[in-house]
Amino acid sequence: MSTASVPLPNWINYALLPLINLILAFLVSGLVVWIIGENPYEALKLMLQGALGRGEGIGFTLYYATNFIFTGLSVAVAFHAGLFNIGSEGQAYVGGLGAALVALAFDHYVPWYVTMPFAVLGAAAFGAAWALIPAWLQAKRGSHIVITTIMFNFIGAALMVYLLVNVLIVPGKMAPETRTFLPGGQLPKLDWLMALFGLKLGPAPFNVSFLIALFMCVAVWVLIWRTKLGYEMRTLGLSRSAAAYAGIPYVKIVMITMLISGGLAGMMALNPVLGASARLQVEFVGGAGFVGIAVSLMGRSHPLGIVLAAILFGVLYQGGAELSFDMPNITRDMIVVIQGLVILFAGALEYMFRPAIVRIYQQFVRG
Repeated sequence: MSTASVPLPNWINYALLPLINLILAFLVSGLVVWIIGENPYEALKLMLQGALGRGEGIGFTLYYATNFIFTGLSVAVAFHAGLFNIGSEGQAYVGGLGAALVALAFDHYVPWYVTMPFAVLGAAAFGAAWALIPAWLQAKRGSHIVITTIMFNFIGAALMVYLLVNVLIVPGKMAPETRTFLPGGQLPKLDWLMALFGLKLGPAPFNVSFLIALFMCVAVWVLIWRTKLGYEMRTLGLSRSAAAYAGIPYVKIVMITMLISGGLAGMMALNPVLGASARLQVEFVGGAGFVGIAVSLMGRSHPLGIVLAAILFGVLYQGGAELSFDMPNITRDMIVVIQGLVILFAGALEYMFRPAIVRIYQQFVRG
């Protein structure tokens, strides 16, 4: 029997294997740091201190993690239905347009807590709309979802640049961005949450969208494991032929899944657009859609795992920035290498140690 088909306890699948892969990634990263002449232990210490050592660093870490939670959930929902949505980057970008239009329309008239639900719906609707055509092409024409969603990333980027340069730009200004939203269109910071732990947030843009992200984690868990639709999605993801035999409509499930996936990606825009910068800017997504793929892989497409993986990548982003400042030999490019190693071992090579773990586990059970 193939080791891939041998059932293992959840604590091995969802905790031990990812931990082993993560440790190996950091060992290899430490070797790279040592080769360029720096102390790996000091580098790790500086990274953790920069990301988790004070309130401001934690705030930035959780700010980045919020982006990755949304995009990780987006990728995970599609995974469960056997779809590989590579378009979270573009869907988040277009979702920012939906959130910004709501903020621009409402911020003069109502407080933020009235604007927020409409902004959530606007971001989700625009993100879902950007996933609609790739979903239809996959469901009705058999076009591969990977290819179409990648192409729509580029189309979405070009569309957003055009709108920001020619339509939404503030008259008389050179910067391709909207006007700054009034307080009624901004998501407030979570200073009070940090204060509960005796920490000061400082300039970190950690805001209410983090709580929205956690709520969506619960919603996705309920959807995937506690609803009929989630059961149909998981059945389709495991076997299309079995789903057809059970009477599960392929076209309907693909369309609904991709709309939910695109909507989750679109909601990522709430964090940088309404929370951090309070305006819509060019390239605000910053690669979070692609990081979401690694986050989903590392989190085993489970909301709890996605939250933990998102925090890890938040640590790498924030701690990496601090590290490159304190150790000039470790440039921003080196931080990208470390992130890439984590993605490699936690994603592409996630089952590298599974055969050995299966053998050890079987011997332990038998004897």
